[in-house]
Amino acid sequence: MTSRAFIAVLALTALRLGAAEESGGLAPFVPPINSSNVFRLWGSAPLAGVAKNWIEGFRALHPEIKIETRLDGTGLAMPGLYTGAADLALFGREPNRTDRDGFEHVLGYKHLQLEIAAGSVSHAGHTTALGVFVHRDNPLARLTLAQLDALFGHERRRGAPRQLRTWGDLGLTGEWAARPIHLFAPDTRSGPRIFFQLTVLRDSRKWNWERLTEFADKKNSAGTVRHAAAQILAALAADRDGLAVATLGLPNPQVKPLALATDAPDRDTDFVSPTRETVASRAYPLARPIYLCVNRRPGAPLDAKTKAFLDYVLSPAGQQAVAATEVYLPLAPDAARRQRALLD
Repeated sequence: MTSRAFIAVLALTALRLGAAEESGGLAPFVPPINSSNVFRLWGSAPLAGVAKNWIEGFRALHPEIKIETRLDGTGLAMPGLYTGAADLALFGREPNRTDRDGFEHVLGYKHLQLEIAAGSVSHAGHTTALGVFVHRDNPLARLTLAQLDALFGHERRRGAPRQLRTWGDLGLTGEWAARPIHLFAPDTRSGPRIFFQLTVLRDSRKWNWERLTEFADKKNSAGTVRHAAAQILAALAADRDGLAVATLGLPNPQVKPLALATDAPDRDTDFVSPTRETVASRAYPLARPIYLCVNRRPGAPLDAKTKAFLDYVLSPAGQQAVAATEVYLPLAPDAARRQRALLD
């Protein structure tokens, strides 16, 4: 590099440091010599709105970077990443075993996975948080994830001492004690079911099939969709012995959501009900994150433009871009800082 070019880079850096202070402390981006300024984002189609907001905000800071998007579906996102066709993979669901194994098989190491927003609490089909529901007549008010594991699964990877099959097993007495629990859940291939399997059953595939009824989204003749969650809650409303997992956002006055806790709650306040605030803060155990996945070689720094984009997404401005969708929820400040720390 000539001395004149070096001085020009220093001047550009100084200007962007000042701009960074005005935009929430974002680190400046100075493109490396001979690097490509094309940035490629692949991923989930329902996230096109939030991706658009991020791109517009990022371009205002870094107009020299060209951004290309391919939001044709989550199934293409990870292959795009490990084949080098994409720089970032945007997921509206938990990356599954096929995604993870495909990346690791091709490249020999694990991808970097960041939580960059929270899913919805009121919009079906937008990475909506899960609720655990019972009939409104049922006196049960709360469960732990270990109990859920022992209800829906056989392996009990969360350490429950035995299977739970009746309401008496959950502590109910009187007329409820001997009654069997009927389970309802989304179908096996759906994003909510995959998330539940990974989060609650710790990726066990040995479900309690003999008591489980599954529901899938259904299209009617008019082309509209009746979501699995609506079908699940309707079935629960007709069955006082039912216990259901379904996405939030489709209220049914005949059912009620339960407060949930992790495996070893110490006090009543450890049980958390699903609200906008508890989902955004991740205090609610079945809040579903939005992910960005990146190819970072072990011991190597991130590509400069990728790092700059991720810094923006996790900055206050980037999280405000999430809130502007009025669908997805921004991360709580502490959660955003924890994710930014993973970039270094």
